[in-house]
Amino acid sequence: MFMSKWREGMNPAGKRSLLVVAAAATAILLLAASQTTLDAQTDGKAFNNAADDNAKRMAKEGKEIFRFDTFGSEAFWGDQLRLHDAIQGAQHGGVGPGISPKKALELGLKVDMEKVPGAVAAGIKAGRVNLDDPANTLLLLKANAVVGVTGFFTDDGRRLRSVGFQCALCHSNVDDAFMPGIGRRLDGWPATDLNVGAIVASAPNLKPLTDLLGVNEATVKRVLNSWGPGKYDAELNLDGKGFRPDGKPAATLNPPAFGLSGVNNHTWTGAWGNVTYWNAYVANLQLQGSGVFFDPRLDDREKYPVAAKARFGNKRSPVDMVTAKLPALHFYQLTLPVPKPPRGSFDSSLAERGRVIFNSKARCATCHVPPIFTEPGWNLHKPEDIGIDDFQAKRSPDERYRTAPLRALWDTQKIHKRGFYHDGRFSTLMDVVNHYDRHFILRLSGDEKRELMEYLKSI
Repeated sequence: MFMSKWREGMNPAGKRSLLVVAAAATAILLLAASQTTLDAQTDGKAFNNAADDNAKRMAKEGKEIFRFDTFGSEAFWGDQLRLHDAIQGAQHGGVGPGISPKKALELGLKVDMEKVPGAVAAGIKAGRVNLDDPANTLLLLKANAVVGVTGFFTDDGRRLRSVGFQCALCHSNVDDAFMPGIGRRLDGWPATDLNVGAIVASAPNLKPLTDLLGVNEATVKRVLNSWGPGKYDAELNLDGKGFRPDGKPAATLNPPAFGLSGVNNHTWTGAWGNVTYWNAYVANLQLQGSGVFFDPRLDDREKYPVAAKARFGNKRSPVDMVTAKLPALHFYQLTLPVPKPPRGSFDSSLAERGRVIFNSKARCATCHVPPIFTEPGWNLHKPEDIGIDDFQAKRSPDERYRTAPLRALWDTQKIHKRGFYHDGRFSTLMDVVNHYDRHFILRLSGDEKRELMEYLKSI
């Protein structure tokens, strides 16, 4: 009441003065708020702290995406191919005998021991868990323990209704700490035991693949079963080439996904792009996830007839479950280190002499530039530069091979179990050394070759 009377008695000039004061106060408050926001964006300490927090967050998110995100791929592998029915078998509402834990391990699938329920782990150790029963595969899927595979169950939890895949399927292994095939995860290690072709060939409905490739089911199965353990053909659904001219499979080795920081062109063959390109490519066109992917090079009907017909060069799913995950996924993969050689895995005195040969007479460092051991920049070469056939290179956009970064060459039990080069054509490191000795006419002595090989095992 008093304030009302006071306003009524105030002259116009007083009212204007009060309005001016109020406006000034508001401006000061807005300026202070603006300054606070500005400081948060430009203050060095605040920005550096935000960068550190961002790195930790992205690494954590990227690990979860790499290990567990299916990108909606279950709509293809489950809803269309019905692969889950082959996994659970007729006894559990599917088809056929099902895939038991023993069979899954034979197919190269791995189990994360840290996800296996304690009672189940104890039962396996004691021999009380029947590893020939597909019901126990379902149990492991429920526990999210099968590396790279997610099972989607009915509401009552009794049977699978779909199945999807993750990055970890082809680019993870385990350390076998529990038993062969069951252990702690080794993210980024290639799945050298995984027979993904045989797994896909077991799907009850291959019509989506026969329609895409324009061939019959028998041909699709023949191609898939030709791959064998540790190999996959990421260009089959682009050009439809199931076999090389010499009749050998067109599939290539699953490559390591660790130690790629600072490396350009991350695939075996040229100019597909770096790791974040390949993540988008695989999530959309190989895992068949739900997302957006753009690469007009795939519209080339002569080079990529299958991709051009399917319009893979400009994929636009109604719901994008891929794009937002690419930054964190990329970040996590670049944190994965190169596994260091364990003690006793190489002769250090020979390796030191081999290092000198690597950087001089053998000329290896010309392309495999230390410490990233590939060329900084455009790390691609024509087939004749490295002395091999051009089949796989011709399937890539610029028809070249990448200078593969030399990674963990000491390990031929897991990482390089299937050999060296994109298709494993060289069984041993000595085979590789002998190839380049002949191709470049290096004239290395027997001792120099052994010394060079010991150095290669040391990096």
